[in-house]
Amino acid sequence: MGNSLHGLFRALASARDEKEIRFRFMDKSVGEHFGAQDWGIHLYDKGFRLASVDIRGVKNVDEFVERYQKIGRDNDPLLSYVLQYHAPTHEEMILSPGGWKQTETYKNFCAYYNHEHIAVGPILGEGRLVGAIYFARVDDTPAFNNQDIANLSAVCNHLSATLATVRTATRIPSESQQTSLNYPLASRLTRRELQIAQLVAQGLTNAEIGTKLWISRNTVKQTLKNIFRKLDVSARAHMVAKLKDVIG
Repeated sequence: MGNSLHGLFRALASARDEKEIRFRFMDKSVGEHFGAQDWGIHLYDKGFRLASVDIRGVKNVDEFVERYQKIGRDNDPLLSYVLQYHAPTHEEMILSPGGWKQTETYKNFCAYYNHEHIAVGPILGEGRLVGAIYFARVDDTPAFNNQDIANLSAVCNHLSATLATVRTATRIPSESQQTSLNYPLASRLTRRELQIAQLVAQGLTNAEIGTKLWISRNTVKQTLKNIFRKLDVSARAHMVAKLKDVIG
């Protein structure tokens, strides 16, 4: 658990799509860092339905997911906490001593897989929970502690930022696509400028754009000034109108 997570952060930052993000998170070194025998990542759609799941350490993933769905996410005190507070947690943070083993989640699910201790962290985007990551320790291993939660929080931050970046990028034409589609205005802008222009078109404020892209509000403001200059416009609405064929 003493190994640095910076290698994971760099690997996540260079991921090109969601599949690659999930693949890099599932590397065995991640579980080793948290002293976890089993771990996974769940991503949800806008209806909070499970869109994808990756789990390491469990032989039959389909059975694992089905068993969890039968118990119901509403009965999971850890996920309920993460959903409410958008913060990572483990069972001893939110339940009284001995309370974890009295829950339906433990008795009808975790005990079956010998998961004695669980830590859960949020993946956030667009102001909501878009996913969660789980770490499980088995047998007589110690519970997660405050340092584990601090590390988990850092991983969640990097996952959230990278996922937001790749999801935004997939909605914007690549430079080659811009050229082939003959977008003379779009060709004047960098990919980051196009990202910000698209988020403006979606109605986000500078502060909201900064939060989504993990940059400062002032950076957003300066970038918009550059866009206005390149497009010869003076207002957000005029900018969006000029780029409607690209970001609409």
